[in-house]
Amino acid sequence: MQFLKRFLGTSPLMARVAPFVVFLVLTFGQGQFGAASAYWFYLAKTLVAVWLIWEMRPLVLEMRWAMSWEAVVVGVAVFVLWVGLDSFYPKFLRSGVIWNPHEQFGQNAALAWLMIVTRILGSTLVVPPLEEVFYRSFLYRYFVRPDFLSVPLNRFLPWSFLATAAVFGFSHYQWLAGILCGMAYQWLVLRKNRLGDAMTAHAITNFLLGVWVAWQGAWQFW
Repeated sequence: MQFLKRFLGTSPLMARVAPFVVFLVLTFGQGQFGAASAYWFYLAKTLVAVWLIWEMRPLVLEMRWAMSWEAVVVGVAVFVLWVGLDSFYPKFLRSGVIWNPHEQFGQNAALAWLMIVTRILGSTLVVPPLEEVFYRSFLYRYFVRPDFLSVPLNRFLPWSFLATAAVFGFSHYQWLAGILCGMAYQWLVLRKNRLGDAMTAHAITNFLLGVWVAWQGAWQFW
């Protein structure tokens, strides 16, 4: 653990990028070792990410949750947009099967619900800090200056705004919703001059989407 803290503390860039890269590598491992590995890898990467966030916290000062009415409105609006736009544009091709624990472990099996709850909690509490730190704090500012900490969070940089939203969007199967989502979260950072509102909005969106998936069986969103 001390090694990880020293490693992340080697530079501001490392503290913000390395945890996201580790999370991404574990994501690529999902489903590579049999169908069930998609679920067990998600559980494992969520636990690893909790540890990474714990170690990053003293090093990444902007990674602090914040609540505001704007965060709630954006979080709910992005969820509505994500679901509402789904049938109106072509998506990227998926590799592997759609994530559906009921098919893998049995309808309403305890393991199926464990994986569903893990995914909802992971996407709500773990994904927002990792992604917002990487995209909105690091990448948005690094695009214009390698010394990214010298760029204020509330500085509007048109080219970087579009580029960061595009990178964020194209990392999702629902790329169009992802681009608009990235713009909305970046707007929050610019408006509030802090990262916490975007983290909260991201968490609200992902929580509502997770509940929608489990309730409606809309597994294509996962």
